Amino acid sequence: MNATVKQLRGFVAIAETGSFAEACEQLHLSQPALSVSIRKLEEETGGLLFARSTRSVALTPEGHQFLPVAKRLLEDWTQGFDDLQQLFTLQRGKLTIAAMPSYASNCLPGILAEYGRRYANIRVTVQDVVMEEVISAVRSGRVELGITFKPDSLDGVDFAPLFKDRFIAILPPNHPLLSRTHLTFKDLLSDTLVALNRGSSTRDWTEQAIAKARVEPARIFDAYQLTTVGAMVAAGVGVAVVPALCGQQMQSLGAICRSLQGPVIEREVGLFTRRRLTLSTAAQQMIALL
Repeated sequence: MNATVKQLRGFVAIAETGSFAEACEQLHLSQPALSVSIRKLEEETGGLLFARSTRSVALTPEGHQFLPVAKRLLEDWTQGFDDLQQLFTLQRGKLTIAAMPSYASNCLPGILAEYGRRYANIRVTVQDVVMEEVISAVRSGRVELGITFKPDSLDGVDFAPLFKDRFIAILPPNHPLLSRTHLTFKDLLSDTLVALNRGSSTRDWTEQAIAKARVEPARIFDAYQLTTVGAMVAAGVGVAVVPALCGQQMQSLGAICRSLQGPVIEREVGLFTRRRLTLSTAAQQMIALL
């Protein structure tokens, strides 16, 4: 079936007005053009839709049955284009973002608030997951945008840097090391080190820094969330090295933040998109804010 929207509109206009002349006036068409359009529609449907005479035009029984179908098709067409225009003009739509928890809880809320003020009808979903899951979600297409540290491999994804994050030390209140003007990573290793679990990129980078310092920590406590690391440090379990972007969060948990001198852990934080993916308008505007 190759019927066009123009043919359907002509058919409905004639059916509702009962006149080719009135339908032509309504559609701003010439009568020959409308006649050709209806003839082609009838050729497509396989039979007459109108019974014509020199004085009147009326629907055939088949035309009567087809009229509600034609109206529904036109309504769906109009609604479909209205919906599409709303997506492009950000009057409706949805956006899903995956972000590592340290960014999702410390940097993203303010950006989301501004995005909500500008585009109130866009529904945004944030998945706060670990770095490896952010990359996986972008690569598989489950989310449009991902925000995390730059990994060693960018297979299947594109990366746009946002900023560099230099890891900092966090210590319990009244810890002896707080009296020092300059604090090195090696200094921390004389105490118990609270670190993210093995297998995480942050743990890998921490162990690389330990190797460069050439000193083994007195003991290592494992945790699976940075908030747990911060709480353990604040309680006096040990010391830790965490991304600077979650420094305020660590302080709110009761830990004390200090900058570190060599060896340092410095990584790029950036935006990930699926390679060769055309982004929605909603995603493009979020990128502009980021």
